[in-house]
Amino acid sequence: MTTNKQEEFEDKSAETAEEPEVVEEETSTEAAESQPEETEEQSETGELLKKLNEAEETAKANQERYLRTVADLENFRRRAAKEREELRDVAIASVVEDLLPAMDNLRLGLQAADNHPEAKDVAYGFRMVADQLKKTLESYGLQEEEPTGKTFDPNLHDCMSHQAHEEVPEGEVIQTVRLGYRLKKRLLRAASVVVSSGPPSEEKEES
Repeated sequence: MTTNKQEEFEDKSAETAEEPEVVEEETSTEAAESQPEETEEQSETGELLKKLNEAEETAKANQERYLRTVADLENFRRRAAKEREELRDVAIASVVEDLLPAMDNLRLGLQAADNHPEAKDVAYGFRMVADQLKKTLESYGLQEEEPTGKTFDPNLHDCMSHQAHEEVPEGEVIQTVRLGYRLKKRLLRAASVVVSSGPPSEEKEES
């Protein structure tokens, strides 16, 4: 009887001793099964991050190309506008240069009319026409160059002659024979002038 009980106790102890091994085996199996899942998730995450970085680089490159295109377009517009303005100025200058002789004659005729009172009414009508023409051309950028009283500048003035003058210092313009004209920054025609040579010398006065 005692022998049977002892055998049962030993059997139970043996079963109890074997149970932890089963648990350890199951735990190891679960860990082994979970590792591939974790590795697969990490791989997918890495792939997504790679694609995200590629997308960001592509977006950045597209943004840079867009900005360059916008800048090129703006530069093209500025160049085109500048070229149109230059062509417009050249066309206006060509027309104005053809008008200058007629404007000179009109100016001289009005000056002569001032000495004839009987032509006062006619001169008044022509003066209105001259003033209107002047204002129209000024709206296109035309400017008169009347240098009387200014220092002679060979880049802007055409010296017709020199004259001695008691009061006007040497090198100063005494008289403007013909007006000069400038279209914006471009000189269309130099003014024709008479330049002072200063007070007459004693030798000339004695002779």
